[in-house]
Amino acid sequence: VQLQASGGGLVQAGGSLRLSCAASGSMFSINDMGWYRQAPGKQRELVAGTTSGGRTNYADSVKGRFTISGDNAKNTVYLQMNSLKPEDTAVYYCYYSDFKYPNVWGQGTLVTVSS
Repeated sequence: VQLQASGGGLVQAGGSLRLSCAASGSMFSINDMGWYRQAPGKQRELVAGTTSGGRTNYADSVKGRFTISGDNAKNTVYLQMNSLKPEDTAVYYCYYSDFKYPNVWGQGTLVTVSS
């Protein structure tokens, strides 16, 4: 399984960005996908995740501002980020997990939010 992430960039506080993560390769129909992020000097943390069954979960810090969604036909997961804050600045990593490939990561995309 390979992941291709895109959509990062520089935005002012209060602005919006949408990240995309396209998966390709041999995937199992039951899987999890989502996003982690890592800010300088901090540990990687879960931002949002979604299962192939449609369940979603979010970090408390992004609830109400970020929305994760998926397009099964395109094997793509999106992260809509609204009301961005400077503390959202980080490298965002897409992930994929199924029973055969439990730990697949994308290349990371940088999100910078200026104050």
